[in-house]
Amino acid sequence: MLPLVPPQLPLPLVEPAEQLSSEEIQRYSRHLLIPRIGAIGQRRLKNARVLVIGAGGLGSPVLLYLAAAGIGTLGIVDDDTVDPSNLQRQIIHGVQDIGRPKLDSARDAIAALNPLVEVRLHPVRLAAANALELFGDYDLIVDGSDNFATRYLVNDAAAILGKPYVWGSVLRFDGQVSVFWQHHGPTYRDLYPEAPPAGSVPSCGEGGVFGMLCGAVGAAMVAEVVKLVTGVGRTLLGRLAIIDALDASWRELRIPLDPDRAPISALVDYDAMCGVQSGQAASLPVADLSSISVHDLAASLRARDRGDTAFDLIDVREPGEHEIVRIPGSTLIPQGELLSGDAAAALSAERHIILYCKSGARSSAVAVELQRRGFTRVTQVSGGVLAWIAEIDSSLPTY
Repeated sequence: MLPLVPPQLPLPLVEPAEQLSSEEIQRYSRHLLIPRIGAIGQRRLKNARVLVIGAGGLGSPVLLYLAAAGIGTLGIVDDDTVDPSNLQRQIIHGVQDIGRPKLDSARDAIAALNPLVEVRLHPVRLAAANALELFGDYDLIVDGSDNFATRYLVNDAAAILGKPYVWGSVLRFDGQVSVFWQHHGPTYRDLYPEAPPAGSVPSCGEGGVFGMLCGAVGAAMVAEVVKLVTGVGRTLLGRLAIIDALDASWRELRIPLDPDRAPISALVDYDAMCGVQSGQAASLPVADLSSISVHDLAASLRARDRGDTAFDLIDVREPGEHEIVRIPGSTLIPQGELLSGDAAAALSAERHIILYCKSGARSSAVAVELQRRGFTRVTQVSGGVLAWIAEIDSSLPTY
């Protein structure tokens, strides 16, 4: 059983480094002038080792502000490359970085801002097999990931090692920030005991994100890191800060400890737990899902135009995605409406239905649900609209 009343936090988290150099005194003078930070607080920042998960929307402002604050060692975990669609919010990267590993771009930006910071690059996908080893070399973790499997993995690995971590998330106009630390307060599993059904919550790539919101949430996350390292102020442990960018408002919710939750002691298969590998199709063998390639779909569309065949081509993405790019001749019915049954009347079980999404995960989930409801002539497009762009019509925009 976890304690209902968290014990006194063991802060400050980091011992101070040796005296600051004259260069450091000049660089960090505005921190040194703050009585509750001062030289000793800055020396703690200099001695701190912080691992940031992701160099994307949240990781970008987090890394820049941590570097500017004088965190001595910054580790970055990321295995992605810079894409043009990243630049709307991932401010650590620039046009010249498109196609480069995000780690390389982030390292260069940090070096340009503060060459006194040691940067450690971890070009891997965070997984249960490497999380404990990676986390073990750092004082605390900052989770800027954008998927539930990674969030639960970060939570559990940090809990097992007894390390605090700062978490943030953004989607559309909403952002959230908190601090989690097993044995001293709630964890992410107290806030979200179970992962939402696969596909029920859109990712930033599916639902969009208000770009500048990443800066506001990222700055709040860095403030929590600095407070943990230096021991000043009141952290967000046990509290969830929520920002509504449309309403220009912040509000706070208390995160209660779940008295029935056992302490976290082992890592699990997080992809399976969150339905990542096969989405809601997990209950149906992949061989039972009918699929069509984009080349066969193109031929079928030509045949439909000639009147030689009939089928309904359904785009199950969100309206904003459909506006950016779509396969010609398709009709938009978002995944949520199909899974909830609200759009049942729009489809006929007597007709052949072909579903597509961005890459195939959502269309597979919808196909499984429709088959469960008695639709026997359902097919999903392998690779989705991204495959259509890559193999059929490269003139279409991607996202």
